Amino acid sequence: MSRRAAAAATLTLPVSDRDHVQGPADALVTLVEYGDYECPHCGRAYPIVRAVQRRMGPRLRFVFRNFPLRESHPHAQHAAEAAEAAGAQGKFWEMHDRLFERQFALEDTDLVEYARELGLDAARLRRELAERRYEPRVREDFRSGVTSGVNGTPTFFINGARHDAAWDAEPLLAALQQSARRA
Repeated sequence: MSRRAAAAATLTLPVSDRDHVQGPADALVTLVEYGDYECPHCGRAYPIVRAVQRRMGPRLRFVFRNFPLRESHPHAQHAAEAAEAAGAQGKFWEMHDRLFERQFALEDTDLVEYARELGLDAARLRRELAERRYEPRVREDFRSGVTSGVNGTPTFFINGARHDAAWDAEPLLAALQQSARRA
């Protein structure tokens, strides 16, 4: 493998305070997902990740980063920005879950309604979407994905190394458990 290919298979932007994280900072394994809220494959991965989180418990730290494929998924960018806007109001994960559970309805009016359902300041979210306030944050995630070798969604990294094997529940869980044993 060339030096460039090797570099592309690793996470170039380390997990930090800027990230949305579930699980303890000292977990044995960190799983980073670059995802797109409108991507059907990410929609399939969502319950798999949830199941893996339950099975791994405190041994796993999960990070979600935005990688909207705007050419294929016209609502993905605003959905990512809505998740970031919800995060600014302390409810990133609630919006993240809602967006994946309702992938079929990601128009701006839907995003504002989800904000209302989650008890957020919906007018603020609508205003921040119109202003594109979180576009730079989403772009930063996207660029970090590109430099890490992400070219589709979902793409997973386990302890900084791109996971190129299957991400169905059992293969992903096996890879995570193997990384936990090595830690």
